[in-house]
Amino acid sequence: MQKCDLTGKGKQYGSNVSFSQRHTKKVWKPNLQTKTLVIDGKKIQMKLSTQAIRTLKKKGLLTTSKSAAPASPRVSVTSK
Repeated sequence: MQKCDLTGKGKQYGSNVSFSQRHTKKVWKPNLQTKTLVIDGKKIQMKLSTQAIRTLKKKGLLTTSKSAAPASPRVSVTSK
């Protein structure tokens, strides 16, 4: 299913409009990335939108590291 596990961002529906004003149905899908998060020592795999990942990094709640050793209640992302 095309939905962000954190924000709930999902598909949007609309119309493509050509030069001749013909309307055809279109679906815009969110840019989802599968991330493995380490929360309280447990690895959890989540589908996150890139907008959610940017926001978590900006707020300092998401740190990307090769070693999964969180020092605080922050969330650590391990690379595949």
